[in-house]
Amino acid sequence: MWTRLRQDAEDAAGRDPLLRSFIHIAVLSHEGFGSALGGHLARKLGDWYISAERLADLAETAYAEEPAIVAAAVADLGAIVARDPAADGCLTPFLYFKGFHALQWHRVAHWLWRHGRTELAHFLQSRVSEAFAVDIHPAVPFGCGVLIDHGTGVVIGETAEVGDDVSILQGVTLGGTGKEHGDRHPKVRDGVLLAAGAKVLGNIEIGRHAKVGAGSVVLKPVPPGATVAGVPARIVGWTNSPQAPAEEMDMSLPEPDYTI
Repeated sequence: MWTRLRQDAEDAAGRDPLLRSFIHIAVLSHEGFGSALGGHLARKLGDWYISAERLADLAETAYAEEPAIVAAAVADLGAIVARDPAADGCLTPFLYFKGFHALQWHRVAHWLWRHGRTELAHFLQSRVSEAFAVDIHPAVPFGCGVLIDHGTGVVIGETAEVGDDVSILQGVTLGGTGKEHGDRHPKVRDGVLLAAGAKVLGNIEIGRHAKVGAGSVVLKPVPPGATVAGVPARIVGWTNSPQAPAEEMDMSLPEPDYTI
């Protein structure tokens, strides 16, 4: 991935001299993917309270102590390139896709949360929400190969879980149903597709390779392989392809059966 990213960066810098300095700072001046990622994320989030330099140091510390964070970021970038037709190579999503940026900062915040540095984790959550319009509680564990497409309006609550190879579009909520405490948020298993505006509420499971249609409100568990849609959501079909819905990125729903 690093080789591909550098090649894309060199090609882009050659095509447009106005971007050459920016691309050099963001990618070409670095010796590896983790260094480039941490530096770029830090410049996106640095402010008067914590500078970009200190945030870059924080990210690199997290990467050094837990290399799996960088491996997950590589898988996430690969998922974008494979699934998103707007990703014309590695460089564009690396530089500009705020769903990707928000998720990578969340991985650092989750590392802080697990190491007891909850105040700093909340600070990162707040800054990510302000900068990218993505609000994920730092306690939430994520798998690898996750695509957050566009990202705007995504909200994920404290006790949610997100598995591997999941695709989440803009406006998705993984929330609670009220003021209850404890384990109160959805568990999204591997390969799930959550289409734009889907609201999944409560401590329910969205089974492996399930698909939730755009604008749906899901209040009950979804079986593995099911396609659900509507308000409230109901099962409207089943996955027939061996490929996960998250990888197919097919937002269409089965035609309704009007036969009596």
